[in-house]
Amino acid sequence: HMVLGKHNVRAGLLAARIAEQLGDAVVAPVLAYVPEGDIDVPTQHMRYTGTISIAEPAFEAVIEDAARSLRRHGFTLIVLLGDHGGYTHSLHRAADRANRAFAGGGAPARVLVLQPYYDAAQHDFPALLEKRGFSKAEIGLHAGLGDTSLALAVDPSLVRADVLAAAAGAKLDGVSGDPRRASAELGRLGVEHIIAASVAAIRSAERRAPSAASGQ
Repeated sequence: HMVLGKHNVRAGLLAARIAEQLGDAVVAPVLAYVPEGDIDVPTQHMRYTGTISIAEPAFEAVIEDAARSLRRHGFTLIVLLGDHGGYTHSLHRAADRANRAFAGGGAPARVLVLQPYYDAAQHDFPALLEKRGFSKAEIGLHAGLGDTSLALAVDPSLVRADVLAAAAGAKLDGVSGDPRRASAELGRLGVEHIIAASVAAIRSAERRAPSAASGQ
């Protein structure tokens, strides 16, 4: 019932909302292809039809070079926003390498992995739903009530309403949870919390960022 590539859509739209609230940020293009597991002997999300995966070193090299490019253009705080937990460690490795290189001289800049964005979606939002009486089993980990509600709030076209009623949990490919009671109203709780947590984290990082250049 959920469109492939929902993370790409969600990351782009939520990043735009975050940038609007910050008022002094720009959003780089979303990287559509990320590490999703081994390919030849499928692991992680490569076990599910429609997934495209790239090797971690290739992904990390792209991230690092993108950060170096942004620094060259005068940006001082470069924020990496990950919507999927499978490559979080790659974001941290790329950020660490870039920050070590930046510390060696040249224009001041820092790379920040926006962990509060991911934590708000994967931990805080499910906790909010549990307080409203939904069970962990129904909320699920992937394409369940929580994930589907976020999709409906971000862009209703991401969800196929004609099959949503029949989606009953883990028996379906890639579904963990029960999305049948998902709604845009529930999803907006998560969206607003994700944006607020992200803006607060970036503003906190700005106060510690180098100030010799402008922009982020």
